[in-house]
Amino acid sequence: MTIYQGSDLRKVSGGEKARYRGKRKYELGSPFTSTTLAPEERREVERTRGGNLKVRLEHALYANVFDRNNRTAKKVRILEVLETPPNREYARREIIVKSAKIRTEAGIAQVISRPGQDGVVNAVLLSDQ
Repeated sequence: MTIYQGSDLRKVSGGEKARYRGKRKYELGSPFTSTTLAPEERREVERTRGGNLKVRLEHALYANVFDRNNRTAKKVRILEVLETPPNREYARREIIVKSAKIRTEAGIAQVISRPGQDGVVNAVLLSDQ
């Protein structure tokens, strides 16, 4: 399923504009990738505009957590999604997005990458357990 990303459907005031042309290939988008916590990781590679590739993380199990005190990074298991500021419902459904707070084996961390766009969960450690 594709999503239309063009800006020719509505006026700034919210009213509809008259269509003067059809939709264009370069105006296509894709639906939101809801990266969920799962027992097994799964990635999907998608071709994007210009022949580039985008890796989408469908299911996550591990996160690369950076510890600012020791200046080290470790790959650790994600235990649960605690809070997601963009949408409270995401935490209940265990959807991982940027700025979400997750509980890992290393402690509580905040996600700093976009898993649905980057294909990996990078996080910064906020506190120890």
